[in-house]
Amino acid sequence: MKMPGFIAPQLARLMAHPPGGANWVHEVKFDGYRIQARTEKGKAKLLTRKGLDWTGRFPEIAAECAKLSDGIVDGEICALNAAGVSDFGLLQTALSNSKTGALVYCVFDCLFADGVDLRKQGLETRKAALQKVLKPLGKSKRVQFVPHFRKSGDAMLGAACRMDLEGVISKNLNAPYISGRADSWTKSKCRGGQEVVIGAWRGTPENFRSLLVGAYRNGKLVYMGRAGTGYSAKTAGDLLKRLKPLARKTSPFANAPPRLPDVNWVEPKLVGEIEFENVTSDGLFRQAAFKGLRLDKPAASVVREVPMDEKPMDEVEEKRMAKAKTKTAKGGDEVLGIRISHPGKELWPKSKLGPAVTKLDLAKYMAAAADKMLPHVEDRPSSVVRTPDGIKGEQFFQRHELKGAAAPMLAIRTKGETKSYLGVDSAQGLVALAQQGVTEIHPWGSKPGDPETPERVIFDLDPAPDVKFAHVVEGAKDLKTRLEKLGFTPFVKTTGGKGLHVVVAIKGADWPQAKAFAKAVAMRMAEDEPDRYTTTIAKKARAGKIFVDYLRNDKTSTGVAPWSPRAREGAPIAVPLDWSQVTAKLNPQKFTIPKSGLLLKKLDPWKGLAASAKPIAAAMKKLG
Repeated sequence: MKMPGFIAPQLARLMAHPPGGANWVHEVKFDGYRIQARTEKGKAKLLTRKGLDWTGRFPEIAAECAKLSDGIVDGEICALNAAGVSDFGLLQTALSNSKTGALVYCVFDCLFADGVDLRKQGLETRKAALQKVLKPLGKSKRVQFVPHFRKSGDAMLGAACRMDLEGVISKNLNAPYISGRADSWTKSKCRGGQEVVIGAWRGTPENFRSLLVGAYRNGKLVYMGRAGTGYSAKTAGDLLKRLKPLARKTSPFANAPPRLPDVNWVEPKLVGEIEFENVTSDGLFRQAAFKGLRLDKPAASVVREVPMDEKPMDEVEEKRMAKAKTKTAKGGDEVLGIRISHPGKELWPKSKLGPAVTKLDLAKYMAAAADKMLPHVEDRPSSVVRTPDGIKGEQFFQRHELKGAAAPMLAIRTKGETKSYLGVDSAQGLVALAQQGVTEIHPWGSKPGDPETPERVIFDLDPAPDVKFAHVVEGAKDLKTRLEKLGFTPFVKTTGGKGLHVVVAIKGADWPQAKAFAKAVAMRMAEDEPDRYTTTIAKKARAGKIFVDYLRNDKTSTGVAPWSPRAREGAPIAVPLDWSQVTAKLNPQKFTIPKSGLLLKKLDPWKGLAASAKPIAAAMKKLG
């Protein structure tokens, strides 16, 4: 019998749990590229699931498959990490570097062998044929047989997840091989995963931040969230090379993504793979991380995968739209689509420092300041101050996830914490905080999406009551000079209070190292000029001095966000400054919500903060 042409692969349907029953067996789910190997007359051809010829990309595996007798086998090419687990990121690296010698072809099916088309046979028969086909290779490390297991699917999934595997594939032993998705193959994952279409990227070439992604529904590309982590410097560079030529001026998404700064729209032609924690009721990925590009799949074929026992995406979207219509019907003021209840409530009453500021005023300020504020709070665990009855009423300090917020909030997991931290990632999220009566935002100084890694060091210059602000200005300039001598680019801001913050961006450090650096700088200032500075927190020791507070650089410690309001008389805001503004005439009290209009239109003096990051190791050596 003549060997058939390309055979479209059988695909698995997503299920939350593996099926059970005597006819079901289970295999390890691999995280690689699906490849059909066709051997004929001593030559092998490797085809992707869409029939693209990738033989040249995997020359070592092609050479090994050429040793097989004429036939067609099905499997997945993977890169295995030190623990023997398939790693899609390692596979991407191997391909980009053309170092494919260590890749493994994990073969799990046989479609044609010994002149016989096996597709109508059951899996058990095809697997037996596969073992016979692979026998000439012996114990090959490059082409390996994938066994199946008859144990409980749930037990196998649990074991797979404990081993940090991708999940399990479940197959009906008696079913034939059917091209396309069929109920006889299912997949259950340890963590949410999805192929997505890339519609935009955020940031600059020097500071790549994230991807905006979606999937097709009824022929339209639907925005489904942002993949904010998973990018090494090399990954970001490779992505930018592919994304820049696809630039366009408008959004490719049928629905409107949240308003974010530094968005670069692209033609929806690239397919990526992400993993995520879960999906919100609005159909958005939560805690999504980028795993790599899927160069073997066209963008138009990417649809949202939903487990068969969950509601289809159409129903989720209809529910969201109905919810939005209900909100609108209730009336009230809206800002960026967020309904503001009790918009006239005065959160800051009128005082000698300025006019009254209402809840609606706060929401509008958050929307206006979002482009400048988000780079400093986005995807970072944050603590907030809530004053639902105004700053004269009871104040609540909250760091964990806000329940019942008017827009999806981020729930950020951190090591050592059982509860998720509060976080935001959009202008709508900031407005939703205003709706909850949040009048201060205090983020960690961590990298976006990576709470375990500090991104900046904060020095809080906190004067004693008897110290004039002009002396704080002098102290900030002194600190600037010291940090510049250590190789850093310092940035400065008001705090909305009586002090100043001096901040430097860092890289390659952990939290103890960041704190040790901040402490060493602060201690040196106090040692050099003990009459001006102190690092002692006790108020008695601080009389007449500026307390150089380095304690904001611990993990879980926070500093007020640039552009955040403060729950103080006059509705002040913490404003980033250009160093030319830091003079004896500086008056932090003039930076308030009522006076923020012109301020927000000016260039952001902290625009280059992230790009200025320097390692602290050399500075620590200089400090001794």
